[in-house]
Amino acid sequence: MFPRVALQRVGGRLASTANAARHYATSSASGPVSFGLNDDQRAIDELSRTFAQEKIVPAAAELDRTMEYPWAILKEAHAAGLMNTHVPEEYGGAGLGMVECAIVSENLGFGCTGVQTAIEANGLAEAPLIVGASHELKMKYLGRMGETPLVASYAVTEPGAGSDVAGIKTKAVKEGDKFVINGTKMWHSTNSGHANWFFVLAVTDPSAGVKGLTGFVVDADTPGITPGRKEINMGQRCSDTRMVTFQDVVVPQENVIGAVGEGFKLAMKAFDITRPLVAAGAVGLAQRALEEATKYAQERKTMGKAIIDHQGVAFMLADMAVNAEAARALVWKSAWVKDAGQRNSYYASMAKLYASRAAVENASMGVQVFGGIGFNTEMPMEKLYRDSKIFELYEGTSQIQRLVISRHLPALYPA
Repeated sequence: MFPRVALQRVGGRLASTANAARHYATSSASGPVSFGLNDDQRAIDELSRTFAQEKIVPAAAELDRTMEYPWAILKEAHAAGLMNTHVPEEYGGAGLGMVECAIVSENLGFGCTGVQTAIEANGLAEAPLIVGASHELKMKYLGRMGETPLVASYAVTEPGAGSDVAGIKTKAVKEGDKFVINGTKMWHSTNSGHANWFFVLAVTDPSAGVKGLTGFVVDADTPGITPGRKEINMGQRCSDTRMVTFQDVVVPQENVIGAVGEGFKLAMKAFDITRPLVAAGAVGLAQRALEEATKYAQERKTMGKAIIDHQGVAFMLADMAVNAEAARALVWKSAWVKDAGQRNSYYASMAKLYASRAAVENASMGVQVFGGIGFNTEMPMEKLYRDSKIFELYEGTSQIQRLVISRHLPALYPA
């Protein structure tokens, strides 16, 4: 049993650490920078690492084969305090800082990124409420997530609107003191078949572009919501992706998050929280590929010696090690900047871009180290290879991350 209450107490101590970091980051004083974990962070690392090794790793292959939603693991993760980690304690979460959340996400991703995605998608739905909802909405919807093992879904992308958020067609029409939502969501709506509630982005003013988008929190049992069939994806098959149709779904005015027309801004601010954590999951996969390949390379012998002693293999392992370490450093930088109270969009996109590439490259090189047997479903590398690709697609494609990064450059380096 993993003590959820104990983890929440750790979160309380970390809140004061984050406040100190915020003061330091905005001051002009200089001081040492450390990559060492403090006692609380080491405890969180050990907790989440042990959970991944004991609960996730043994179940991962079977979950991939059956594509079964990992409810049993999610319930244990909830009891251990490893869900809702960035939700403030006031609203029933662990109240951890971003660095601590990144440590948890990496370890969960090491175990299985399908499970990690189910947990992180929950966090993605919660993030717009954290950054923009009223106290009452936070208490009602975030509060219940801490009390009971529940999941939520982020319903933003559509069959014809992925990276092009301005292309959203789902509409919310004001009728008295309510809104009526009609439209279809797809792909990004992970957990939608099991969600207790949805964050929904809809058009409230078709003439205003992204300023005409509004965010809503919508109970999943509201009449008119119809989840479609589970989509069978290339990888991360135990996570749940399906089309969701909203037909004349009535939502009360008080379920508007922030103000009417602020939905796009909320969604983008949410990414500042979630992109570092998605990137951390990618680091977990990159690290898993490195460890599996290194162990195999020491056991497998050709031409009279272990293949790790052949330069061609050794150099691939070296590149994999660099990928994992460099990606982790960017993730921690983006998380630290957020904990310091600064806008981290620039670093969050860097972390997401680089960690996604590290995951794909490490999985590919891992298969190469295993050779022909790495292509077989009995070996872990085959699953890691399939699981890795989605990191370059969801929560903003790698091209979108480059766009975000490039648009920050003129301000950083003016002509």
